Amino acid sequence: MRAAVVEAARGWLGTPYRHQASVRGEGADCLGLIRGVWRELVGAEPEAPPPYRPDWAEVGGEETLLAAARRWLAEIPVEAASVGDVVLFRMAPGCPAKHCAILSDMTGVEPRMIHAYWGRTVVESWMGSWWRRRLVAAFRWPGVERTGEG
Repeated sequence: MRAAVVEAARGWLGTPYRHQASVRGEGADCLGLIRGVWRELVGAEPEAPPPYRPDWAEVGGEETLLAAARRWLAEIPVEAASVGDVVLFRMAPGCPAKHCAILSDMTGVEPRMIHAYWGRTVVESWMGSWWRRRLVAAFRWPGVERTGEG
């Protein structure tokens, strides 16, 4: 299952960033990438996200993304995150978690992640110290065991 998650996510590489979109090759934001991989591997989305503005976390102050992840994914300790897991980030201290990614490689000096990046595309990039300082939660997909491949 872990390899399938990464393979599915890599299929989205190069998809243009489009706010609220979730169509491989056409457009996706970070949540749209997770939603698309869910549809490919798990099935129909369990809930439709409500409309949201690009600054939803700054103006709303609610942990909308974190709460949704807790409803549908299995939360794990951040230090236990592995390839294929979903990770969430706070872009600023005191703000709700606003960005998500899929871990794609843990073998190098820095972990790698796949995410839709504002103003760019879905990319696979290093999860350097800037990202690691903002990492706040990690989740496993349904069917992925804590210590196994699932």
